[in-house]
Amino acid sequence: MLNELKISSKYSPDAQAVAYHGDCLQLLRSIPENSVSLVVTSPPYNIGKEYEKRQAVQAYIDWQESVIQECHRTLANDGSICWQVGNYVNNGSILPIDILLHPIFDRLGMKMRNRIIWHFEHGLHCSQRLSGRYEVIMWYTKTEDYFFNLDPIRVPQKYPGKKYFKGPKAGQHSCNPLGKNPGDVWVFPNVKSNHVEKTGHPCQFPIELVERLVLSLTEPGELVVDPFMGAGTSQAAAILNGRRTAGAEMVSEYYQTACERIQQAATGTLRVRPRNTPVFDPKYAGKSLLSAPWLTPSENSRDLFAS
Repeated sequence: MLNELKISSKYSPDAQAVAYHGDCLQLLRSIPENSVSLVVTSPPYNIGKEYEKRQAVQAYIDWQESVIQECHRTLANDGSICWQVGNYVNNGSILPIDILLHPIFDRLGMKMRNRIIWHFEHGLHCSQRLSGRYEVIMWYTKTEDYFFNLDPIRVPQKYPGKKYFKGPKAGQHSCNPLGKNPGDVWVFPNVKSNHVEKTGHPCQFPIELVERLVLSLTEPGELVVDPFMGAGTSQAAAILNGRRTAGAEMVSEYYQTACERIQQAATGTLRVRPRNTPVFDPKYAGKSLLSAPWLTPSENSRDLFAS
């Protein structure tokens, strides 16, 4: 087991981990300019969750702008901001938060490199519209000279034996042996009650999602900041991969959870879903879950998943 980590309660350039119990703006204002390699967060969606106070849409946008401006100030010239958001919902009408917030990043002169779709298969079941099964990660860079390393996040090739069929390389394997680019649609299970990473926080995102961003957008020893720390997922992902981290959380229960998970990441005791684990196949759920009560036994005996 690794040694326990000293978690600083306020920003220090020498701290491996900072967990600030309070308003994220106070933490961000204490961080020097051009010192953060990655800001990765999932802010409140203004939908009335227990950890947020619902606001008028423009008030929400203004508040988000104040936070984003501070994140931009602290960001290194080769750094990135990744803002993971869903939809604002009002009386059944949805308003994508990425559309609301993009003009803020644009006014700051930031460049969107990808609009990454995070797809998951479980969530609220809607009856008056299609059920939402994705959220968005907006990836912005401060300058054209940004850090990006694809190799640590490559995924297995779909056709590793594929070869060039013509030209000077005909007959040679055409795939990168390190794997392929994961693309901009990421499929990870969302953190529900039976997920190994589940805590008391109602809106966690999976560590594997953050790890892709940490590994591709930062180098070991660099600083990763999450202004809306929640259950400490971003902090845990940073510590697990040898980065420094800082985050803020106002709710005492979640703050304590985040500190515990940071410590567990440092000591090697944090429960995580390993990277590149295949999404669970319902064929292995057992017959009791796959037998439809409205079908006859002979109909249920068919392979419902056969192509």
